[in-house]
Amino acid sequence: MSKTFSSSSINLESCQKMGDAAIAKAKEIGITIALTIVDSSGNLKYFIRMDNAPLIATDISRKKAITAVGFGMPTGEAWHNFIKDDPILNNGVQNIHDFMLLGGGAPIMIENQLVGAVGVSGAHYSQDESCAKAALDIL
Repeated sequence: MSKTFSSSSINLESCQKMGDAAIAKAKEIGITIALTIVDSSGNLKYFIRMDNAPLIATDISRKKAITAVGFGMPTGEAWHNFIKDDPILNNGVQNIHDFMLLGGGAPIMIENQLVGAVGVSGAHYSQDESCAKAALDIL
C-alpha cells in the first residue's frame, strides 16, 4: 500500500490563456474584473486585475477561487442550493475562513481531476460567472 499520493495542478500557460479569455469576456460585456487562479492545493498561481476594477474585487476573486477548489464545486447557485434548507450549514459557512458564496468561482477540472480553481469578481455575480465560464471554456 502506497504511503504517498501525487496530484496535478494547472500550469502557468493555461492560467494565462484563461486570464486572457476572462478579460476578453469582461470587455465584451463592459465590466472590469479581478481574476485569481489557484492550484489544486489552493495556492495562488495567477492573478490579474483590470484597470479600474473595484479594489475589493481582488480579495473576493481570491476567496471565490479558494472556496471552489476547497470544496470542488462552484460558488453561487450550487452552494446556495446546498445550504438553503439547512440552517446549520447556512449560518455556519459564513464562519469558514476565506469562504465566498457569491457566484464567480469554479473548480478547474481536467480529465476528471481537480487541478485548481478560478475566481472572478468585479460586477454582478452573474457577470462574474460569465467571465469564469469564458476562462474555463478555453481548456
